[in-house]
Parts: sequence; structure tokens; C-alpha cells
Amino acid sequence: MKIDYYYYFFSHLANVGDAKTLVIHPASTIHQQLTDEEQLSARVNKEMLRVSIGYEHIDDIKEDFTIAFEKIKEIN
Repeated sequence: MKIDYYYYFFSHLANVGDAKTLVIHPASTIHQQLTDEEQLSARVNKEMLRVSIGYEHIDDIKEDFTIAFEKIKEIN
């Protein structure tokens, strides 16, 4: 299940220089050019998400994660 379908305030871009909160899947974005073996060597696995917290209010960030994980639980 893709968590990025369920959050509202977060950006799904690999632009780490942005001031907004972002959530990315490193294996399919910033490390996609690497082979599976190279990804594992770089300590990247397919289950990882990278979260970079931005300037949004912490309550909005927490609510977004809560909603996302609740929807994933409903599906699973």
C-alpha cells in the first residue's frame, strides 16, 4: 500500500531543499538508478520511507500521519 495516497500536507517530491514536509520512497526515487544490491549496500530497502519535517504546524503533520496510517489499517 502506498502511504502517499493518504497524506494532505506533505510533498511527494525529492526536493530536499524545500521548506515543506516531504515523504519519499528512496528506493524508487533518489536511489532508483542503483541496483538492488547497491541499494542494500547503501542501507536502502524497499520498505523505507524518508520523512523530512518542514515548517507546517506540528498538529497538521501529526494529523496527516494519523489519517494516513488509519486508512492503511483499514485496507490491511
